[in-house]
Amino acid sequence: GETGILLAEKLKSLGAKVTLVLGPVGICSLNKEIKLLRFKFFDELRNIIIRELRSHKYDIIIHSAAVSDFGHKEPIKNKLDSSKICNIRLVPLPKIIRDIRRLALNAKLVMFKLETGVSEKTLIKRARESYRIYKADLVVANRLFPEYKAFILDRNNIYDEGISRKQLIKKLVNTLLRVTNSGVTKK
Repeated sequence: GETGILLAEKLKSLGAKVTLVLGPVGICSLNKEIKLLRFKFFDELRNIIIRELRSHKYDIIIHSAAVSDFGHKEPIKNKLDSSKICNIRLVPLPKIIRDIRRLALNAKLVMFKLETGVSEKTLIKRARESYRIYKADLVVANRLFPEYKAFILDRNNIYDEGISRKQLIKKLVNTLLRVTNSGVTKK
């Protein structure tokens, strides 16, 4: 939520036409010219993204949402009895990043790869694997523990790194402008 909000505000301040798909975060005050689409659950997010990409052309897509990798095999319809032990079976969820790349082949795609408790070397290695698998143009490799750290990279280069979200946003926007060889155009 916070990263998406900061990115949307920064890009809007540069004159971009921005659509923000935002999950269940608290009340936020956004620039009124930012198109805001809200979701609560994985299926809602996926459906919003698919609908948007089928009906609109985007030049750049930044997928920063920390989407769950697993969901319930059999959704629970009622309240669980807390006095009983229960087993919940999880199954892998579809990768939204695959839908994005399939539906927006010509858009520049920036994906985020979040890891926890890994070394910088492992973080970068896993980010580059994701870059290759999902055909992204840039990957933001970030980790939360032992401390927040982020790297902006592609297959061969590490363009920048940040140690705070605000610092990352500024560096990511600058890298996007540099790598895509284009300024932000007003629409």
